[in-house]
Amino acid sequence: MNMKKIEIKKTVYGLAILVFAFMLAVTSCSENESAAGKARLEVRLTDAPGLYDEVNIDIQDVQVNTDDNDTTDNGGSGWKSIDIHKGVYDLKTLTNGIDTLLGTTELPAGKISQIRLILGTNNTVKIGGQSFPLATPSAQQSGLKLQVKQELKDGITYKITLDFDAALSIVARGNGTFSLKPVIRAMTQALDGAIEGTIHPVNAKSSVFAIMGTDTISTSTDTTSGAFFIRGLQAGTYEVVVGATSEFQSKEISNVSVTNGQVTNVGVVELTHL
Repeated sequence: MNMKKIEIKKTVYGLAILVFAFMLAVTSCSENESAAGKARLEVRLTDAPGLYDEVNIDIQDVQVNTDDNDTTDNGGSGWKSIDIHKGVYDLKTLTNGIDTLLGTTELPAGKISQIRLILGTNNTVKIGGQSFPLATPSAQQSGLKLQVKQELKDGITYKITLDFDAALSIVARGNGTFSLKPVIRAMTQALDGAIEGTIHPVNAKSSVFAIMGTDTISTSTDTTSGAFFIRGLQAGTYEVVVGATSEFQSKEISNVSVTNGQVTNVGVVELTHL
């Protein structure tokens, strides 16, 4: 058993856990309540290799649609803008497995149906050392809509990668100018998993630890229901350690499997009086 795990267990079973558990219960419960029913979404940008010196794309907004019935281009209730890093991105720096984070957001658990990329006017391509403007009429008017059809689960982090194919997106026109007709694939991936359960009795005021190797993530139980939820877990096998007040015996649950995109429920954990 590694030293990190031994130290955690000593803390859980020692008298010092009383003060720590109380403080953790106050802070963690508020965090859990604020994130209840939410999923986190990351949007990233990457590119397939092309023959151009630079492909500079002016990204001004990224929106996701949480309503299958909302097909409006602007102002529909289903569309939500993501807080992104607005600006010009050179797609040539994002090839061969490299991507960049455009932005993140929290959304209610449920379905997202589409994502929309809205571009500004500062789009250019460099060929043989010379820069040319890229005309982007359709993208500037209402944005490029992509189908995603993803179910977002409570407590799970998802990544949508916008794979921008610059080689197919740039069209040379007969008068020596260029236009941009974006060809983009939207790929969705769950990045983590979670563990949930309920500690009984509720008045045990428990702190819960998920331990895998040297990694430890903790939370506390809801003071009303005894429920707990540990989010942001890498896939793997965990030991769940429940620490309680001095009136109850702490408990361990071994071999708890976590899978990306899934919430593992350990059920009701019964604690016994000392």
